[in-house]
Amino acid sequence: MIVVTGATGNVGQPLVRALAAAGERVTAVSRKISDVPVGVRHRQADLAEPESLEPALQGAEALFLLTSPDFMANGDLGDVLNVVRAVGVRRVVLLSSHGVGTRRHPSRLEDAVKRSGLAWTMLRPGNFASNTFQWADSVRAERVVRAPFGDVAVPAIDPADIAEVAAVALREPGHEGNVYTLTGPVPISPRQQAAAIGDALGEPVRFVEQSREEAREQMLRYMPEPVVEATLGALGAPSAAEQSVGPDVERLLGRPPRTFAEWAERHVAAFK
Repeated sequence: MIVVTGATGNVGQPLVRALAAAGERVTAVSRKISDVPVGVRHRQADLAEPESLEPALQGAEALFLLTSPDFMANGDLGDVLNVVRAVGVRRVVLLSSHGVGTRRHPSRLEDAVKRSGLAWTMLRPGNFASNTFQWADSVRAERVVRAPFGDVAVPAIDPADIAEVAAVALREPGHEGNVYTLTGPVPISPRQQAAAIGDALGEPVRFVEQSREEAREQMLRYMPEPVVEATLGALGAPSAAEQSVGPDVERLLGRPPRTFAEWAERHVAAFK
């Protein structure tokens, strides 16, 4: 059996579906009750209360570990991994961040997994295409996108691609001890993303560039300050590594990563 934490999120939901479609026994874990595919077991648990995870882990062989922003700020992953190891889970796939590899984000989550004694695989995705859901209200109301760094381009990865890579790492042998950097197929700027959303809608979407301080104030409403600063740094002044397209998605899935335009077409209802 495979346990998926963060099962209601942009990566967790398609991962649960992919694993269930492949015939795996799956337990979907989230902090709130959620609908899951037929045949998938659901359990409520919170990583901030590691003992709450224990019932969900019974009988599991592998765990997909996704930590929320509030857990990243205040949680202790070592306590979670002690429970994971005690129950008998053998493998962990951690959703980490490209920022760990570029040293913009701390490595403490990865370090805790490496110290745990469990077999591990690290996934380091960069900029998520789904981050643009934050524009949905203004696009619906005004057909406007407001964002900083309008013409700075970095690859944007479709969370469905992250989920498919995670499914490979969880189901197939040979991924233990590997770190995979996951990116979209081409760098794309916020202005270009706004245009792609407009194309999906069949209506123009106007782009209004925010100042860095305006964006910072907005992001602090839902992200810890260190994460906000690191994110703004990566988006505003990306390094060559942060602008590069990595080979891991295509190598693991046997196809190129999905484009942002494809993501926008699939999720256009959120912007209507």
